[in-house]
Amino acid sequence: QVQLVESGGGLVQAGGSLRLSCTASGRSFNRYQMGWFRQAPGKEREFVAAISWSGTMTRYADSVKGRFTISRDNAKNMLYMQMNSLKPEDTAVYYCTADPNVVPTTTLSDIDYWGQGTQVTVSP
Repeated sequence: QVQLVESGGGLVQAGGSLRLSCTASGRSFNRYQMGWFRQAPGKEREFVAAISWSGTMTRYADSVKGRFTISRDNAKNMLYMQMNSLKPEDTAVYYCTADPNVVPTTTLSDIDYWGQGTQVTVSP
């Protein structure tokens, strides 16, 4: 069992930056692939970024490549996402995820654990 709690969301102007954090508790954090999904109002939840248990493999949605960076600190049971050059279309609730797959997944149905979400709002 893994519990996930996100923090770091907020209101920022377009072009600004935010850093999301996810605190994980429970056993064997470093055995899980971790990731971020997001859901904007009226839209389906979508993949944003994922990282392997070792941190050596990362995956990004095309819409955030070059702007967002996912990272993890297994010693602290922490997951991060640095978000730069934010756009109004990045406005959404961001969810931290964990899954036991062999490689980091981009598929919503593969996710075993979800955080409660943190709101990110980017103003024009």
